[in-house]
Amino acid sequence: MASHLTHSNQYVLAIVIAIIVFTPKLTSAKKSKIIGLKMNVIDKCWRSDPEWRKHHPQLATCSMGYAGKMTNNIGEDLVHYKVTDPSDDPVNPKQGTLRYGASVIQGKVWITFQRDMVIRLMRPLLISSFTTIDGRGVNVHIAHNACLMIYKATNIIIHGLRIHHCKPQAPGMVMGSNGKVMPLGQVDGDAIRLVTASKIWIDHNTLYNCQDGLLDVTRGSTNVTVSNNWFRFQNKVMLLGHDDGYIRDHKMNVTVVYNHFGPNCNQRMPRIRHGYAHVVNNMYLGWLQYAIGGSMEPSLKSEANLFIAPTSGSKEVINFSNFISNSYSSIVF
Repeated sequence: MASHLTHSNQYVLAIVIAIIVFTPKLTSAKKSKIIGLKMNVIDKCWRSDPEWRKHHPQLATCSMGYAGKMTNNIGEDLVHYKVTDPSDDPVNPKQGTLRYGASVIQGKVWITFQRDMVIRLMRPLLISSFTTIDGRGVNVHIAHNACLMIYKATNIIIHGLRIHHCKPQAPGMVMGSNGKVMPLGQVDGDAIRLVTASKIWIDHNTLYNCQDGLLDVTRGSTNVTVSNNWFRFQNKVMLLGHDDGYIRDHKMNVTVVYNHFGPNCNQRMPRIRHGYAHVVNNMYLGWLQYAIGGSMEPSLKSEANLFIAPTSGSKEVINFSNFISNSYSSIVF
């Protein structure tokens, strides 16, 4: 995912993949060593361990950027919870469902999944503080209705999910992140929305085709790292900052690193209001309107990104008004 790969490096990566695929006698340890030659620092932290499936919580030590290390999510009091049931009841969730683990159980919770599944949430999932949702090793889709919300919560990891075709939701009752039923107002069709949230790590998810956007960081949310995700097939991709009048977002700090944007993304990768974003080592595979934008005096450090411009139409990389920027990126037309 490192965005500064040269053509020669890409050939080396292809050779590495070929060695792994066509040499079945390689041990897991040797495969991990080969892959490690091309892994970024986040992935190398846990993928280098061939027994990572036995040590899921090690992931919490691998984050970087403004989220910092997520070690508050682990410890002796950690509850290991496995999702076995893809059904959803937004008010009275059953044990074994994702909502029970993410909203009902309080304290440090590490959520994994028993098998591949498609979860159709009936209402937005409000995630409790100190919760990790870890989809590694299985193929988990959250799709075709409501999606994820982090509301007034902290210390949350969302890793390895496929979130797509999210739809707007009318006001209604839902299990809150404090384990109590609460009213929730109108919700736009975002894949993941942060509202007054802090210390959030969103890593290795695939997000696409949602009615509104893919990721919103709003209303005073800060200390967020967005890493190793694949954003595709979306008009408005990532919004950092609630609106022009919400000045509390000037304290917002977000790291956007090792992500892949495209194909078929239009704008907001990200769009920043008021706060600060470090956008580093991402790959942009074409865009229709602009890649990175913002207003209301945001600050941006764009570093070591690779922008592969579209063959026709707009080639605008940065669209800002009243901003502070440092840019050290590569643009390919």
